[in-house]
Amino acid sequence: MKVLVQRVTSATVEVNKHIVGKIGKGFLLFIGVEKGDTQQQANYLAKKVANLRIFEDEQGKMNLSIQDTGGEILAISQFTLAGDTSRGNRPGFETAAKPEIAKPLYEYFIQQLKEVGLKVETGIFQEDMQVSLVNDGPCTFILENSVVS
Repeated sequence: MKVLVQRVTSATVEVNKHIVGKIGKGFLLFIGVEKGDTQQQANYLAKKVANLRIFEDEQGKMNLSIQDTGGEILAISQFTLAGDTSRGNRPGFETAAKPEIAKPLYEYFIQQLKEVGLKVETGIFQEDMQVSLVNDGPCTFILENSVVS
């Protein structure tokens, strides 16, 4: 499972020219589910997102979490995070989980974020989405957890 985290001042997602998710200051998350991913990995990554200290404190240091700042989350499913570009020029998606596996795990991940009190907006799974954002910094991180010890 991979989560691309972007610190944003705002973000929206549209489907068929209708806004289906919109946030102010917080995180835009792109979530990629791969074959073999588990709820244990989703738990780990949700906890990591909730506690990731990448907002500035009074001294200008990245020391505050999204929970500390009262920020919001826009979570978007993105199977292309599982893309393999190591061979040729066209990505392969052999490692991406099938939709019937990925969707429940994506929804479980979102539920874990909500359970710690975070406000979470989403796109629509498997839809063509247009995502707009203002990246704050820019500040972007990739979180992965393929093996939980």
